[in-house]
Amino acid sequence: MKIYQWLKKSIKILSYLDNPRYEAEILLSHVLKCTRSWIIAFDETEINELSQKKLNNFVYRRSIGEPMAYILGKKDFWSLSLSISKDTLIPRPDTEILVEKVLSKINKNKKYILDLGTGCGAIGLALASISPNFRIIAVDNSNKAIKIAKLNAFKLNLNNITFHYSNWFSNINKKFHIIVSNPPYISLKEIKLLKKNIFFEPLNALISKKNGLKDIELIIKQAKNFLFNQGWLFIEHGWKQKLKVQFLFKKYSFFNIKSYKDYSGNDRVTIGQKK
Repeated sequence: MKIYQWLKKSIKILSYLDNPRYEAEILLSHVLKCTRSWIIAFDETEINELSQKKLNNFVYRRSIGEPMAYILGKKDFWSLSLSISKDTLIPRPDTEILVEKVLSKINKNKKYILDLGTGCGAIGLALASISPNFRIIAVDNSNKAIKIAKLNAFKLNLNNITFHYSNWFSNINKKFHIIVSNPPYISLKEIKLLKKNIFFEPLNALISKKNGLKDIELIIKQAKNFLFNQGWLFIEHGWKQKLKVQFLFKKYSFFNIKSYKDYSGNDRVTIGQKK
C-alpha cells in the first residue's frame, strides 16, 4: 500500500477528530521516521508490511480515543521531550504555570526543591534543566512512574535531580526552600463530566476524595514540616477550587497567599509562604 492510499483510508477512520489528516500524518512520521513534509512530497512511496501493521494498530488505538501521547510514548513539556507511559499522567501545557511561578520565587540561595507526585518527572525535570545549581528531589507513590522519570533524566543528562518512592511526605526527612505539586484534584462527581480519553490515564493520579481536596489538604497541612522558614509551597488545583485552596493555606498558617490563572484564563495555581 502506498502512503497516499493509507492516508485516505486512515483519514476516513479518524474523521470524527478535529484534524484527522494531521493526526494520520503524525502517526506516519513516527513509524516511518520521517518528516510530514517528506510524506507529502513522496506520497507514492510504498509502506512495507511491518510498518502497515504498526500504523493500523496505532490508528485503531486513536480511533477508540486513546491519547496520541500514549501511542507515541512521548510528550513535550517546557521544551523537553519526555517519555511517558500509561503509568503516568500526560503533562499538560497549563502545568508549565507551576514552573514559571517557582522561577519567580527562587534564587541562588534557595535551591532545594521537592517535587511531590512527579509522574514522568515533568515539573522536576523542567526545573532541573534551568539551572544546575538547583538540587531537586522528586517523589511518587508509583514505582512504574519513577522508572519513567529516571529514564527521562538519563536521556536529558540531568544530574541535579533524584527520584525515589514516597507517598507524599512518607519518605521525606529533610527541608526544602520550595515544594511544588500537581496532585490529584478531580472529584468523583466531576470525572463523569470529563472527556472519555481521560480514562486512559491513571485514575489514582487524577481523583481525590473530599470533592477533590483530600490530597491538597494533606500536602498543605504537612508541608510546613518540610519547608525552611520563608519557604514556598506551590499547588496546582481545579479551576473552581481557588477559594477553597486559599482557605486551606490560611488554615495551616501560610501567608503571602496568591492564585494564578493558566493559559486558558482559569484559576490553576495557588502559592503560599511558611511563616
